[in-house]
Amino acid sequence: MHQLMKLDFPVSTFAKIDITPILDWFGIAIYAAMALAAVYGLYSVIVLMRRVKQKSFPSRESADAFLDDVGELLEKSNFEGVTEACDTPELWSRAVPQLVHVAIENRAKPIKKVKMIVGEFFAREIIADFDARTSWVNTIVKSAPMLGLLGTVTGMIAAFAKIAGTGSSGVKPSELAGDISFALFTTAAGLAIAIPLVILGAVTATRISRLQDSVEENMGTFFDDLEAAQVRGAQ
Repeated sequence: MHQLMKLDFPVSTFAKIDITPILDWFGIAIYAAMALAAVYGLYSVIVLMRRVKQKSFPSRESADAFLDDVGELLEKSNFEGVTEACDTPELWSRAVPQLVHVAIENRAKPIKKVKMIVGEFFAREIIADFDARTSWVNTIVKSAPMLGLLGTVTGMIAAFAKIAGTGSSGVKPSELAGDISFALFTTAAGLAIAIPLVILGAVTATRISRLQDSVEENMGTFFDDLEAAQVRGAQ
């Protein structure tokens, strides 16, 4: 039979360890991480909104005017003119002219193949960029409250460490105010970062969805004109 041995750990020695400097540095790191998350999250949303605006036509009228010009050029089988129209400074950064340019480069292929190539280009070059930036925003939305919770735990550890270090003499409430304030502030800060980003992310997602619908509609009109031009060329 093995004899059970009772180990008497000097618990009181843990209470005598001053972990305040460690917690202070940890608190600074949490503040820095939350500030970085807030700045980068806002930066990502702003960049994402600007990219969506850059890829979109400013109005429905401008999109219709571009498609009308392209349609007239296709009726004349002026494919080089379509390419030049897409490369103008006002249009080259927008999604539809980019896709039209890709379609014109592959006009010799069957229309179904051209649509497939254009769809792959749209998903790879435009939507993938939106998805990457959106994922960063979602990551920060999830991370900010977790950083706030980490600050809460850190503040409570610091407060209980002070209580344990005073022993029977007790601790004044004013000495705990700073730690409790840090715990509550970080929680509030985490939510203050996450909530606006959730709203801005939803607004951005709506704009991306509208852009996708607009591109699909505009490219449908263009493909009809391109198919008609292919038929005339084959005759």
